[in-house]
Amino acid sequence: MTTISENPKASAAPEPAAEATGLIGFIPATAARALTLGGGVLTVVSCFLAWTWTPRFPGDLTYYGSPAGLQMQVLVTGVLTALFALSSYGVRGTRWLTPAGGDAALKLAALANFAITWFTVGAISIQLGGPVNLEPGGAVVALASLLALLGALALPFERPKVLPVDPEDTSWDQFKHRAGNGWASFRAAFATTGTARRLPTMHSSVEILIIAGVLAIALGVFTYGVGTEYDELFLGFLITAGLGFAAVSKSGLVAQATQLTSKHQNLSIAGAFTAAALFPFTQTDDQYATLGVYILIFATVALGLNIVVGLAGLLDLGYVAFLGVGAYAAALVSGAPSSPFGVHFPFWAAILVGAGASLVFGVLIGAPTLRLRGDYLAIVTLGFGEIFRIAVMNTDGTSGPDITNGSNGISSIPNLNILGFDFGAAHSIAGFTIGRFANYFFLMLLIMAVVVLVFRRSGDSRIGRAWVAIREDETAALAMGINGFRVKLIAFALGAGLAGLAGTVQAHVTYTVTPEQYLFAGPIPPNSAFLLAAVVLGGMGTMSGPLVGASLLFLIPNKLQFMGEYQLFAFGVALILLMRFRPEGIIANRRNQLEFHEKDETPATLAKAGA
Repeated sequence: MTTISENPKASAAPEPAAEATGLIGFIPATAARALTLGGGVLTVVSCFLAWTWTPRFPGDLTYYGSPAGLQMQVLVTGVLTALFALSSYGVRGTRWLTPAGGDAALKLAALANFAITWFTVGAISIQLGGPVNLEPGGAVVALASLLALLGALALPFERPKVLPVDPEDTSWDQFKHRAGNGWASFRAAFATTGTARRLPTMHSSVEILIIAGVLAIALGVFTYGVGTEYDELFLGFLITAGLGFAAVSKSGLVAQATQLTSKHQNLSIAGAFTAAALFPFTQTDDQYATLGVYILIFATVALGLNIVVGLAGLLDLGYVAFLGVGAYAAALVSGAPSSPFGVHFPFWAAILVGAGASLVFGVLIGAPTLRLRGDYLAIVTLGFGEIFRIAVMNTDGTSGPDITNGSNGISSIPNLNILGFDFGAAHSIAGFTIGRFANYFFLMLLIMAVVVLVFRRSGDSRIGRAWVAIREDETAALAMGINGFRVKLIAFALGAGLAGLAGTVQAHVTYTVTPEQYLFAGPIPPNSAFLLAAVVLGGMGTMSGPLVGASLLFLIPNKLQFMGEYQLFAFGVALILLMRFRPEGIIANRRNQLEFHEKDETPATLAKAGA
């Protein structure tokens, strides 16, 4: 007699779980990783071959065994792709490269490799008259980058979860499993072996070395970007740096570096200023030191605006006017022949006049307008910026009193001379010749240190917490007893004073101050639109975000002048892409990341951040 099973499915063999697939589903994951690794290695090898037969293409890519120009950028992305592929394989000694896990970093690295490679191949073909001008090395690198990208696209979107590790296992396999989670797991793994007592001293040294390495890499990347000699090289640098940073960020290395710099914040700030001070010594002339000092001026003003917009949440669209007030005030007392006052103050007095004048204007403008909110406040500040520009245009002795010489401005502003040190003359330091703009670079670096100190101390103070409360919910802050008007007025005045501080140096660097330098928008910063974009793109409310954003937004327009009227179009496209994929900014605080990526966070993480 036959019996019917009560549960037919109980005796059935469990079906194997379907393996996750990528965009190219017919390639197995193991083969895809091998293809990506092979493509990355072949790309690296191809960079040591000749890509063209003629030196007419910039960079002269005709040599064997000596990468140059765009080949160096392809080499960097090829190495990055190969290393992330090895980490994806789980090769011993490479898992620390992807502490965040997954294959997202590998996919972005392969995309960066493909993008810069095919950009180079396309530029060679267009400039030299077709792909027939490619040497075998150029064809090989194009094929290698394509294979690496196809392999990366075939990888599963989510890697299969590994089995949990036996907590009683103290073997190398347990450490290898934990090592992929970063330094925290590294400490946890060693804590079980009785060596935890030696870790704090050792890890402090290691962490300091890591911070030094990160700062050295940042200085090298910035110096390379500033020193790009031709348009194709800079466009390639943007592709490599943008996608490469995205890949490194996805790997989790950026998050770990951020945690280390936050842990050693004072040391990181001192190291950053030391790295910046080394920049003029990497230049052979004043050509790129000029960009450096203008970037520092722009970044200092952006950091002051970050107090108003990032901390207090006040949308100021006429902030560049405070830079102009400081510049004009310093120019009028600088001893310039075109100044109607005919006085020559020392620098310490001129800088007090410039900063004080901007602060006074900040109070005068803020007192009657800061009771407004949102768009209404933005419109009023925009009007103030235009009023300032029109006022200095009309105080030319014809339409008004003779103070600013109208559209001609204040010209022939003399160089600074502080304690016998002439900023307009070249000086020799440790065998290096430091020119005029390098002298002002060091001066602006000192002023930026003051601004960073003010921003940091004010942000951590009681008034800084009141600014954040006003920014998050002004009604709730008022209900808790915060004097909203006084708090906002302090932010407005302090931001204006810091902008005037930078304006005093700008007047002496540029020799001339004119109304056209202080527009709301224009192709070349500084202007109000670019200053606000620098704060938003860099990361509102952070100290380093506006500095990074200002550096990028000043450097890129100066390097893309060959695009002419399409320059602002390219800037707009880049702005849209960045706001789509990283709305919290390049360097954002944890609060903003949670606000923009709330769906990606677990409830436990949200509760911890809220606490």
